Amino acid sequence: MSIAVLGAGAFGTALAISLARNGTGITLWARSEANAKQMQLERINSARLPNTTLPHTISVTSNIDTIRVFQTLLLAVPMQQLAVFAQKNAHVLASKTLVACCKGIDQNTGLGPVLTLKAALPDAQIAILTGPSFAHDIAIGLPTALALACEGEQVGKHLQQTLSTSNLRLYRSSDVKGAELGGAMKNIVAIACGAAIGAGLGESARAALITRGFAEMQRMAQAIGARSETLAGLSGFGDLALTCASEGSRNFRYGLALGRGEEFDPTVTVEGVATAKAALARAKTLSIDMPITAAVSALIDTTITLNEAMDSLLARPLKEEIC
Repeated sequence: MSIAVLGAGAFGTALAISLARNGTGITLWARSEANAKQMQLERINSARLPNTTLPHTISVTSNIDTIRVFQTLLLAVPMQQLAVFAQKNAHVLASKTLVACCKGIDQNTGLGPVLTLKAALPDAQIAILTGPSFAHDIAIGLPTALALACEGEQVGKHLQQTLSTSNLRLYRSSDVKGAELGGAMKNIVAIACGAAIGAGLGESARAALITRGFAEMQRMAQAIGARSETLAGLSGFGDLALTCASEGSRNFRYGLALGRGEEFDPTVTVEGVATAKAALARAKTLSIDMPITAAVSALIDTTITLNEAMDSLLARPLKEEIC
């Protein structure tokens, strides 16, 4: 198995642990030389995934050039850093099979992970791994199902077989646009749900936000040519079910802090923040009505209060329940 995982955050580390659990050697690349040395020596990612031991079959490095020998690369790099990472390391990533393991929309370009990588690496074969998952669950061997989207059928089948493990079950799709969209927009809805719960607006409000947020996802899917059934699967509905109801989600926790009027740890990556702004800009270009996305974006920018956001949503014209 010629696989390396690039990105030693919680999710990248968890994927490496799951893949290595069957005894196969896996290389995990970390940006920080100090972190790589610490993980290699102490066999734990104390900063991002504490209390989970790295199998002896994982080798941790900060030397990107050592990755050249691997054909399949899992890129667990934050969405807003992906474009720069791909451009900077094109000499290593070119002509490889790349699996994007991040969710979101690039705030500068409006592109998702796959198109971002294609722009920088036109000769690479690119897929995306997405769906409902927490890094800790994967790392300790709890059962998890994810969607693997890839335009090439043979590449998709190969990756599905190669990356599935004893606790990680992958379902294959050719709808890259839908998989990207679901993984990105669920973070926006998770922030909205967290804010509602944090402000004490109740479970009924959460249910309404999930449902109407899903309607916004379907509108966007129709506009960009994604398949609605993809959003009904793991990358859409599945991810909504997980991230909108658990404090294990960073986006939900960020929303909780907004609703409670509390500060949020600035060192924690919250992809939904940039994605809300990027999705709203795209919606305006496509003339799509996305009131929840607009409300979340305004809350993040502190141009409205939570009460004002809720009042604006409740004051919208009454209509049939259609997407």
